Amino acid sequence: MFKVNEYFGGKVKSIGFKAGEFPATAGVMADGEYEFGTSSKEFMTVTSGKLKVKLPGETKWKTFGPNETFIVEANVKFQVKAEGDTSYICIYK
Repeated sequence: MFKVNEYFGGKVKSIGFKAGEFPATAGVMADGEYEFGTSSKEFMTVTSGKLKVKLPGETKWKTFGPNETFIVEANVKFQVKAEGDTSYICIYK
């Protein structure tokens, strides 16, 4: 069954599902800055729009566009800036 998630006053929404053997979410972010925490390793792929990402331990932001993936380790926080409405798929391992 699907699970609907909503964060930051509705500016980030996702639908949880099972992608093969791993849990996953497909979601959208409105233009803005967000900080997320992880409980498992995340493989996040931008599907439309752009995300600027600052991963733990990094000092610079890196931009990811459609079909680009970044990985975030478990039990950390990371920051993102959505440049306009941006969609993504995240697989949790």
